[in-house]
Amino acid sequence: MLYRASHFWARVEIFFAAALAASVTGLILLNVITRASGNAIYWVDEAAIYAMVWMTFLAASAAIHFRSAISVTILNEMLPASGRHWINRFVDLTIFVFACLMVWICLRWFMPLQLMEAGWDVKAFQGQTFNFIYAEPTNTIGLKKVWIWLVMPLFTLGALLHSGANLAHPGKTSQVEAV
Repeated sequence: MLYRASHFWARVEIFFAAALAASVTGLILLNVITRASGNAIYWVDEAAIYAMVWMTFLAASAAIHFRSAISVTILNEMLPASGRHWINRFVDLTIFVFACLMVWICLRWFMPLQLMEAGWDVKAFQGQTFNFIYAEPTNTIGLKKVWIWLVMPLFTLGALLHSGANLAHPGKTSQVEAV
């Protein structure tokens, strides 16, 4: 059940990462065309950057599920099958510990409990915590940066799900399927 949930979520991540990759391409082409015509759209650069950031984090999370991240395999190739098994288990455990640490970091950064204690009042929250995460705007788009930064807890939950599934099902390896 955990592995199937991880597989489903990885496919969702790959779908959105692919859509974001297409949007980055489209935004950059739009930028080239509008600049060449002398009518540059000032927010396109920032939108392309944020789309690329989201794409990268979603694809990185899916790579954990598919065990397709870039790696150095020289030690793995020199070991017998049992040694490779234990190295892979160590990698899965390391990624799981990293995801757990990311949960802690996201809780410290977003402070959802403190925001809830402030009655979801952003100004009261800022006054109590001096954390301005929910109020800082992007430079040109005018969107609150928290909407951009939400990729971090999303990545964290995906990494936690995928690494947990990999730990629970060490022999399963999926191949990336066409979306």
